[in-house]
Amino acid sequence: MKALVTVVLLASAASLPAWAAQISVTDAWVRATMPGQPVGGAYMQIRSDADARLIGVSSSVVPRVEVHEMTMDGDMMRMREVKAVELPKGKTVSLEPGGFHIMLMNLKKPIVVGDSIPLTLVIESDGKRQTVEVKAEARAMDGAMRHAH
Repeated sequence: MKALVTVVLLASAASLPAWAAQISVTDAWVRATMPGQPVGGAYMQIRSDADARLIGVSSSVVPRVEVHEMTMDGDMMRMREVKAVELPKGKTVSLEPGGFHIMLMNLKKPIVVGDSIPLTLVIESDGKRQTVEVKAEARAMDGAMRHAH
């Protein structure tokens, strides 16, 4: 799956304008959900060859997608929507449980292990925007948690 995502991204990068940052997305996955669960989470590793920012995400399979961050506020873990996630040049940024992540809101049906969820990342670099298409594979919660460590 990682190889497929990398090949797709490299192939699409060849058609990008010269100004576009080269974005690499690896290990994109979503957590499988339970019936009736209205939200899900998506996670991945993002690397850019230029200073950039993840400024939005959309998907054809959910009506609303938001980028969130989990932070400690005293003894309480809080989640909040963020306007952007900084992608420093040459550094891999992790979107993972307990940190920055993507929230899939108002799910119409459960996300089942093995599903492939299409995500469109909106990246801004040097004042210009580009999109990166990603397919995130649904994983079981227990496997996802083991994988995150």
